[in-house]
Amino acid sequence: MQKISGYLRKACERYNMITDGDTIAVGVSGGKDSLVLLNALMLYRRFAPQSFTVKAISVDMRYGGHDSDFSYVADMCAKLGVEYRVLPTDIGQVVFDVRKEPNPCSLCAKMRRGALIDEARNMGCNKIALGHNYDDVVETFLMCLFNEGRVGCFSPVTEYPDRGQTLIRPLILAPEKDILSCCRRNGITPVKSLCPADKHTAREDMKQWLRERERADRGFKNRIFGALERSGVDGWHT
Repeated sequence: MQKISGYLRKACERYNMITDGDTIAVGVSGGKDSLVLLNALMLYRRFAPQSFTVKAISVDMRYGGHDSDFSYVADMCAKLGVEYRVLPTDIGQVVFDVRKEPNPCSLCAKMRRGALIDEARNMGCNKIALGHNYDDVVETFLMCLFNEGRVGCFSPVTEYPDRGQTLIRPLILAPEKDILSCCRRNGITPVKSLCPADKHTAREDMKQWLRERERADRGFKNRIFGALERSGVDGWHT
């Protein structure tokens, strides 16, 4: 966890993600990234120069109209002393049963983010921390380039002034392999995704392509990440 906290600290300092007095809601899906983010943020809180509060929210997609089991997350939050709330929604049904989206990820992410922003405001939070990691950054950058024909990526910090919220992504410098290692070393067990599209998305295809490319050309991901930082687009910088 110390290594992940180091990545987190560096990202927070580089992009001024946390200021004194913040109340941060961690969006916890139950996956490896969000669980590690929650633990690393609580560890960082002990020695951070800023004083801030951490809370946690799980947006229940309710796939097929059934409640998801977030008991593992609830137990973790109780041990960490983090206020936790599960938000039931009909997002899973809307995306898969009503709209029957052939490419569901974009709509799903948009609806989930909206629900998360509203609930964070209800809980008195002014910032929301999401678990996007280093590999997610590279994948998104290349998907924008190859699939949309544009240079871009999600931002390290995204402001929503009309809704009084700011999204931060403290794990953007943490490689996925280090997050997986952190889970193994700290006994963190990710909750299995119930999403019908899990492992069958354009992102998964890009993830596989990048693995093959990295094996053939070591350092490829690092160069792509560096290019994004040097470009200065979407709030990125070195």
